[in-house]
Amino acid sequence: MIILGIIPARYASTRFPGKPLVNINGLPMIQRVYEQANKILTEVCVATDDTRIQDAVKEFGGNVVMTSSNHTSGTDRCAEAVTLYEKNKNIKVDIIINIQGDEPFIEPIQISQLINTFNKETEIATLIKKINSVDILEDTNKVKVVIDNKNNALYFSRSIIPYIRNTQKKEWLKKHDFYHHIGMYGYKRNVLMNICKLNKSPLEVSESLEQLRWLENGYKITTAITNIESMGIDTPNDLEKVLNKIKS
Repeated sequence: MIILGIIPARYASTRFPGKPLVNINGLPMIQRVYEQANKILTEVCVATDDTRIQDAVKEFGGNVVMTSSNHTSGTDRCAEAVTLYEKNKNIKVDIIINIQGDEPFIEPIQISQLINTFNKETEIATLIKKINSVDILEDTNKVKVVIDNKNNALYFSRSIIPYIRNTQKKEWLKKHDFYHHIGMYGYKRNVLMNICKLNKSPLEVSESLEQLRWLENGYKITTAITNIESMGIDTPNDLEKVLNKIKS
């Protein structure tokens, strides 16, 4: 079974242009992500639409493919990247792991957890983490998820789900296990290709969460519970926090 880790990387980020190339203790961020993924995966590739990122990846000896600049999501970029990588390497990939390009400290064990969820029935897999504070519970940037008794996702929302009746909110975490989503996905190859052909769905548009499109169209998303949440870098302020933490 061939597992390919793809790291989508755009230069033209609205909140942080050039983010994949920012220097973190002497190395560009994209190299740090790549090297962490490479500790657990034998096949890793950066998918970009910018020659500056392409050149940086080639400079440190990584695999990279140039994809369209018209993709609206990392999932779509992954789908194109798979076909390009397979052609370059003359292989056929079975499972794709979509690794966020702004997670320079991603733990290899998280990737391993995701891979271990795959069996003949798994279509899409992702990670979730138990919520331990009311602040996270109320943060609309932390996407909440409810699961069934087989660890399949039932729904994702920016709102708090489920709602606990007849209980003060500060007591909710004592009444129920809440989870938030860790944004790394695994897909079987044929499933990835199929979900990229789907039109945007009403729930997806409402919550601005593409995984709801997949659920609305009948796909199963299997979850694995992780205790790790690595430091992601979404803005220059996030980068400053990370650099300060490294120094301390």
